[in-house]
Amino acid sequence: MTRINQRWLLDKRPEGMPEDNCWKWEEVDVPELKNGEILIKSLYLSIDPYMRGRMNDAVSYTGPVQIGDVMVGESVGIVVESKSDNFKSGDYVCVHGGWQSYIAVRGDGPELFQADPDIVPLSTYLGTVGMPGRTAYFGLTRLGKPKEGETVVVSAASGAVGTVVGQVAKILGCRAVGVAGGEAKCSYVTDELGLDACVDYKAGNLEEDLNNACPNGIDVYFENVGGEVTRAVAKLLNPGSRVPICGFISKYNSRDIMNEETPFDVFGAMKPVPEHRFFVVTEWFDDWANATKELSGWIKEGKIKYRETVTVGLENAPQALRDVLTGKNFGKQLVKVADE
Repeated sequence: MTRINQRWLLDKRPEGMPEDNCWKWEEVDVPELKNGEILIKSLYLSIDPYMRGRMNDAVSYTGPVQIGDVMVGESVGIVVESKSDNFKSGDYVCVHGGWQSYIAVRGDGPELFQADPDIVPLSTYLGTVGMPGRTAYFGLTRLGKPKEGETVVVSAASGAVGTVVGQVAKILGCRAVGVAGGEAKCSYVTDELGLDACVDYKAGNLEEDLNNACPNGIDVYFENVGGEVTRAVAKLLNPGSRVPICGFISKYNSRDIMNEETPFDVFGAMKPVPEHRFFVVTEWFDDWANATKELSGWIKEGKIKYRETVTVGLENAPQALRDVLTGKNFGKQLVKVADE
């Protein structure tokens, strides 16, 4: 039986918000597997803010997607054919295979991560217990190093990373304050996730509201947004504060991002300069399994809750990315590629 692989290729570099013509839709036959390879049928595709940066012709912590290459992304799927001793048909696997419906990879690839839907739902391996959840876990615990009773602030608090940061901060005995856009998202952060407060940056009183939410200042700030939120937070940082920088999504669609103000500009100009640095989750690659196990346990215990926005159909992946970049999604953004 010939299988058809549907995939999105990067076709041109975007200027500002990426439009549909930045990608090219392609359908090709799935080639025969080589010895040592497995074929994964993608079930869910993760959509994340970093994808916008990978579309630019610039090097940051990793290289750009090349024109004509499959658009980058992580999927969770099921092994439908195996010529590897590491996996068998029917296994569930997370793989960085990009925006495509079938992914052929070597079965001994170190980036492959086995998923178990009997522990937590399959989709959460791309969200709360996957890359976003591990990003939150390591950024907060290894760089933020929160102590019981301290105040932790997280921007994009209703997003895939931010929701985990805030809830883990509460588990560790901190006062957790979120920053999010809109009344609905802020209510979710406090009423459902259990954070102590959430500041609506769209309400027009950002500095005053943040000051009221953090009467004892800010000890840890988990940076996801940049811009006016960063500037407001900087004024409230306590001596000895720590700032893990995950990203600054407010600037990702800039036509001249190299000349935009970044969190490094803001924090680097302070006196004294707070402890701050950019990080990527792969720094703790050897400890991924332990993080996933702990996050899964907290979900089972009801200590971590999550929400997902699921867009149906791989053909709608470009719009799903735009939704993430404009904050239209709620929680983790996924694309459902296929039924099992």
